[in-house]
Amino acid sequence: MATDVANEAPARAVPDSDPALIGLPTFIVGALALALVQTGYVPADAVGASMAIIVPATGVGQFVAALWAVALGQGAVAAVFAVFSGFWFSYAALVLGLTHGWFGISDDAAIATQGLFLIAWVVTIGVLTLGTLRLPAAFTLLFGLITVALALVLYGTVGEAPGAITTAGYVAFVFAGVGIYLFIGVLSTATGGKPLPLGRPVLS
Repeated sequence: MATDVANEAPARAVPDSDPALIGLPTFIVGALALALVQTGYVPADAVGASMAIIVPATGVGQFVAALWAVALGQGAVAAVFAVFSGFWFSYAALVLGLTHGWFGISDDAAIATQGLFLIAWVVTIGVLTLGTLRLPAAFTLLFGLITVALALVLYGTVGEAPGAITTAGYVAFVFAGVGIYLFIGVLSTATGGKPLPLGRPVLS
């Protein structure tokens, strides 16, 4: 019996659970859907085309990841995923609400309503970006790109400059790529591999 125990292969350590395993892929798919809409893959009047992904996959996925992070006591991670859950759900509410007239907003007020939404989120994600300056640079890059994309959409919407919205779509492809890089890293770690380098923090 003792010989059997001695010859038994050492048990492989189980990696710590990571809410990003849900949060990142659901973020990526929503970002790609949004980028495709903004760069004209679907007609301009089909802005709701991404809702089938953004509501049940991205919004719900970010919320689940936030709850998972709360359960693990990871307050900062929970905050990030909860903020983005709020963003994606509120974006869906804006698009569907304006399209179907849910909020009693007149056509004349539609642009200002979108501006209100975008200003609020540019400020919020901008603050979140500043809050990541002590984290690895990849996270600051991700949130910074999202802030830039939102600012471009704001300019394109309020200033009636469709080219800015298209540019925002291409920026969205870039931050989706950063999300893919981060997801590959956490998936590698979760399966017993090595993490990917994420860069030095802007602030030490």
